[in-house]
Amino acid sequence: MAITAAMVKELRETTGAGMMDAKKALTETDGDMDAAVDWLRTKGLAKAAKKADRVAAEGLVGVQVTTGRGVAIEINSETDFVAKNADFQQLVREISAVALEAATDVEVLRATHLNGKPVSEVLTDAIARIGENMTLRRMHVLEGDTVVSYVHNAAADGLGKIGVLVALNGPAEKAQAIGKQFAMHIAATNPVSLSEATLDPVVLERELQVQTAKALEENASSDKPKPEAVIQNNIIPGRMKKFVAENTLLGQPFVINPDLTVEQAAKEAGVEITGYARVMVGEGIEKKEEDFAAEVAKTLKGA
Repeated sequence: MAITAAMVKELRETTGAGMMDAKKALTETDGDMDAAVDWLRTKGLAKAAKKADRVAAEGLVGVQVTTGRGVAIEINSETDFVAKNADFQQLVREISAVALEAATDVEVLRATHLNGKPVSEVLTDAIARIGENMTLRRMHVLEGDTVVSYVHNAAADGLGKIGVLVALNGPAEKAQAIGKQFAMHIAATNPVSLSEATLDPVVLERELQVQTAKALEENASSDKPKPEAVIQNNIIPGRMKKFVAENTLLGQPFVINPDLTVEQAAKEAGVEITGYARVMVGEGIEKKEEDFAAEVAKTLKGA
């Protein structure tokens, strides 16, 4: 497979690796981007990459909660100007209220009526009125004894760039108090999963392969190689334990008190975290890069 400059650029942006290292990784893996990321990590030339960090789409997340239930919806717009528009903000607020009351997923929400029309038609009307394309992209529902919400970079009450829901069991007053802190933690750290038990086995297996290859390669090039048993029984399991701790909510150091894990902080507060949802505007969407200077030049030529 031909390795293009665009592929090298994407891999560099994803991993922070140098140009020649990125090109070699793609060559060694026949252009497979995920395999190239793993190749670089095996060589110690890249950190674990989260593609969803490369976010560009605009819009708002709307979050609302009631007793035992919370929802977070994402409505995308073409520009941040629209996200700051009072009309658009009211639209997101009203649709999230409908979601809280009646919807179970995004498809049901699109068909649910708001002011006498399906939400999908209300959105179409808003597109015509505001003059910019919009998309009701997704919806998360979370249920539990107590559901607490938090909005980061809030544009208005319940509206912002990152919306978080946390479900907790335990005394409601305690759950409300520390639940907000847990929600802020989630907004900041973006855990992959609640616990090791809920981590995708495919993710764990892939990480195990990377850490095994990396440990064996490091040991082979060491001046004082360790016995194979030490690598297999100590080094690799230790690295996997660290990976799980860094990527699961319950295993992460609590940002409010890093001496405790989130799980330990919850136990000390007398509550249990049963689930969470984190929705970030534009997460996972790639936006076409625009050369502003070229766009201006093109406009002038057409004038």
